[in-house]
This record gives sequence, structure tokens and C-alpha cells, in this order.
Amino acid sequence: MRTEPSVSEIIASARSAPAGSIGAWIVSATTSLLLWCSFMPCDWGPLGWVALVPVLLLIRIRRPTRRMYLAVSVCSIVGTLATLQWMRLGDPAMYAAWIALSVYVGLYLPVFISVCRVARHRIGVPLVLAVPLVWVGLEYARAYLLTGFSWYYLGHSQYRWTELIQVADLVGAYGVSFLLAAASASLAELVPAAVFRRLRLLPPVKDRDAVPGSQDSSEPQAIASSSRPVLQVLISVALVAAALVYGHVRRQQIPFTAGPRIALIQGNFTTSMKHDPREAETMFRVHQALTGMAVKHQPDVVIWPETMFRWPLMQNPAGLSEPELRRLAPHIPIELWRGNARVEATLADMAGMAGAAMVIGVDVFEATADAVRHYNSAVYVHPTLGVRGRYDKIHRVIFGEYIPLQDWFPWLDRLTPISGEFGIDAGTGPVVFSCQSPHTGRVFRLAPIICFEDTVPHLVRRIVGSAANSGHPVDVLVNLTNDGWFHGSSELDQHLITAVFRCVECRTPMVRAVNTGISAVIDGDGVVREPDVFIDGDADGGRPPRTSMRDPQTGRWYKQLNAALVDTVPLDPRESFYLRYGDWFAAACLLATIAMGLVGVVWKRPN
Repeated sequence: MRTEPSVSEIIASARSAPAGSIGAWIVSATTSLLLWCSFMPCDWGPLGWVALVPVLLLIRIRRPTRRMYLAVSVCSIVGTLATLQWMRLGDPAMYAAWIALSVYVGLYLPVFISVCRVARHRIGVPLVLAVPLVWVGLEYARAYLLTGFSWYYLGHSQYRWTELIQVADLVGAYGVSFLLAAASASLAELVPAAVFRRLRLLPPVKDRDAVPGSQDSSEPQAIASSSRPVLQVLISVALVAAALVYGHVRRQQIPFTAGPRIALIQGNFTTSMKHDPREAETMFRVHQALTGMAVKHQPDVVIWPETMFRWPLMQNPAGLSEPELRRLAPHIPIELWRGNARVEATLADMAGMAGAAMVIGVDVFEATADAVRHYNSAVYVHPTLGVRGRYDKIHRVIFGEYIPLQDWFPWLDRLTPISGEFGIDAGTGPVVFSCQSPHTGRVFRLAPIICFEDTVPHLVRRIVGSAANSGHPVDVLVNLTNDGWFHGSSELDQHLITAVFRCVECRTPMVRAVNTGISAVIDGDGVVREPDVFIDGDADGGRPPRTSMRDPQTGRWYKQLNAALVDTVPLDPRESFYLRYGDWFAAACLLATIAMGLVGVVWKRPN
């Protein structure tokens, strides 16, 4: 009885064995590093064009390496942890949320690899088509799942290339990601077999069948290669060229017109100071002083950041008695309800002294017959009529402004910087403030959005689109943000960069008043404009005052300073295909991704 395997059996076994895992770890780590470098704080945008190339080699090999998906998952999660490290700065309790979000976002990369392998090897979709389809489809899914996280899209790395990003008014920021992913795919097709061998991505046995182009084709080749790789490169080059031509034409079409003159007030208060009742008076005085410096330049509207007016508005439209208010909200002192008239009078006096309308971020508590609701709000204050409008934030930040499933799992609030009773409720819908300039008499329509709402493409489109459909289009998006949670980290830069794409998508300028920075005026082309006036609120005579929002030595935006910016907002008269028709392109990519994923589940390749 023979117990030893024959030579042919040994060779057959070796040929069927997968490659070791080292190559998968190398290419996965390289892609994760390149993606991290493409965004803030490195901001090496050109790397976005090649960041996916290393990991795409795992799609071209026909046989997965050992522990391939483990390597991709671990490297992607570690890279995402590094990218999102700013989350931990908000509060020690945010470490758990930082890790959880990083794991969630990091797992998109192995899903991407898996679906692309199905598309390439089972369906025969060219890499230059499969890769951008799946990448954009997953970006679109990420915008909605678990309330959505539309940060760090591949296309966001190109925010400086103004002509390129103009395609966002056709297909959203997803279109820019599509171009970069297609470019990476076409470059990955050019990688020769020798590189795969060097990276140990192929089975260890060196035989003619393992190399593309071998004369003996009794077994499938180890690498899936396009018959026309140069053609795929030409296709991706043509797509980029078409996008650049489109962007050049769009930027030359219709000139901007002068809109409202806006003063953006930026304090410099960390979140710990914001929640210290003893600091409320200091915060008020600083913002008032900056407002006083800004009104010398005759703004039509003065904007304060999110929740920087620390005395809440207490709304009691139901006329509930004090015992009823105590029963519904025992944690709220009754003195706050009694003092609401004084708070509204203070707001009215502020606008009157400024001689301009004001949009101010405040907390609002509104009593109804069955509950007291807490909103993160923007109020519109007329210089002679007082408070005349209010917008309540619609899109809440998970674990930052509300806790899901808390009724079933009360212990979840220990993992966040908020407790259940101090979360916020969601607003009911968009609001537009009509503001008449006291200097020109012109009426402008301002749509407020709060905090991370300017990073959510479908929400901003909904806000701008609903106004356009009513026959009264939005002139300016007004973002009120408190980025004091993140202590001057790369979050501040990336938040501003993400907002840039909302302006191009909707062809609507945006102004941002941000605690600690970066406050800015962004035009409809996605250009962050240097303001007419930059007021350095920290100038004390010991150094020359800053006169620009950028450091002249580094070119980086200033952060963590008291400042005021005054500028005339350029209105954009152009229409937007994306605003009219929405995420048709990204949704189609997601449908294609789901279809290809189902093929991978249903169709099992025979051994």
C-alpha cells in the first residue's frame, strides 16, 4: 500500500496552494498609507490618483492569497483609525466611538475588493469599469447607512483642482471619485507579472502556467490581464480630459453677481469651555467685541457660530404651567423658562446695535403637551423686529447628538460625551431666512445648515432644491459650526474641504462661521475666497496683526484664533443638473455593485 504521494501529486498540490499572505499585507498597507497621505493633515492630493493601485493587484490575481481579506481589513482599519484620530480629542468617552466608526469605515475596503473580484473574474467586467463602479457605489452607501458618513471620499482629495471638480454639478462629488478610481484601475492593468512575483502575490510554484502569455495554457493564468491595457489608460485619460474641458467651460459661462455683505464671527473656545457656565459671559463678550469690529465694514448680516450664544431660548407655545414644566423636564431650572423674554430682548438689542440682521447659533427648548424637546438651532434676528425665524438642525450626529437604541441599552450613554437627557431632537425640515439689506434694500434668501450638515450631499441638495422648487431659490447657504471639539486638528481642514463640494453640486455659495475656525466664504465654483476684510481678534501689539485667513509661510488656513471675516458673497446664477436630478449616477453605481455582489453570493465557481 502506497503512503507517500507521487511527484505529480506533489506538483498538483503545490500548484493549487495559494500564495502566502505577505504580499497582501504589503499592498494593503501601501494603499492605506497613500489614502491617509491624500487627505489632511498631509494634503498630498496627487496621491489620490494612485492610492488604489497597490490594492487593486489583489483583484487581478485569480487566486486569493492566504489571509488576503484579513490583511486588507486590518490595514484598512488601522489607516482609518489614523485618519479619524481627531475624533478622540472631543472627549475621553469618544474613544469608543472613534474605534467603532473606524472599524465600520475600514471594512468597506475588503467589501470593495470582494465585489470587484466577482466583477472581474466571474462576470468579465473590465477593471477600468468595475473599480470605479464599485468604489462609487460603496461611497454612496456610506452616505446613508448608520445615518451616513460622507467624509473622505476619494474625490475630496482633489479640492484644489477647481476645473476638475466642476463635474460635481452633474453627478456630485461621486463623479470626481469615479475619475480617480478609473485612473487607478487603468494603471493597475499596466503592472507586469514580474511585480506580482516580487510581491509574492502568486503561488510559489514557478511554472509556465503561472505567467500570462505562457505557451502552455492547460491551467488558467494566475493573473487576469486586459488584452488592451493601453486602451484602458486612454479611456481614463479621455474621461479626465472631458471633465477638465467641462470644468473650464462652466467656469467661464456666467459671471458671479454681488450678493449680501456678510460678517463671520469666529471665537476660539474649546468645548470644555463652552460647557462651563462660568465661561458664558466671557464667550458673549468676545463675540460681541468681534461683532463691533466687523460692523464698521457695514455688513448686511452678522453670523455667529453654532451654540455660541450660551443662554437658551425657552419656547412654551402650549402655555404650560410651572408644575407641568417641572414634571416634563425636571433637569431644567424653572428660572430659565421665566427668563426667556429677557433672552429674546438681548438678541434683539444685539442686532439693533449692529445695525444688521444676525444669524446666531443657540440651544432651544420647546415645551409641548407631552414632552420638552431640545433643538440645536439657528435663529434669525431682525435689527428692528427681533427674533423672526428659527431653523432646527435636521441631521444629528450619531453618538454626538443622539444615542440610538438607548431605550433598550441605557448603558450606551457612558460611551459618549452626552447623556440621554441632553441629546437633541431632530428638526422637521428646511427653513429659509429672507434678509433685506439695510444698505441696498435688496432681499436675499439664506438657508441655514448646522455643523456636519454641510458634509451631507443629499441633505444640502434637499434644502436648496426645496426652495428652488417653491420658486424662491436660495442665494446663500449659511453654515454655523462648532469645531471646538477637535482642538485645531485636521478635522477643521477636512470639514471645510468637504463643504466645498456642496457649493459646486448645488451651484450655491456658502458662508461658514466656525468656532475655532475655519470660517470661510466659498463660491459656487468651490473656491475658498480670501475675504475683503480679515480682523485678527488676538492682535495685542506684540506682533503685526494677521491680515489673511492663510499663514503666508505655509499656505495653511489659520485655526484656533479669535477673528472676524467680512466679505461680499458672490451669487451664482448657474443652474445645476445635480440639483435637479440628484444622485442618479451614484445610485446606479450602487445598484450595479449590489447586482455584482449577488452574483458572488449565488454563483459558486465549480472546483
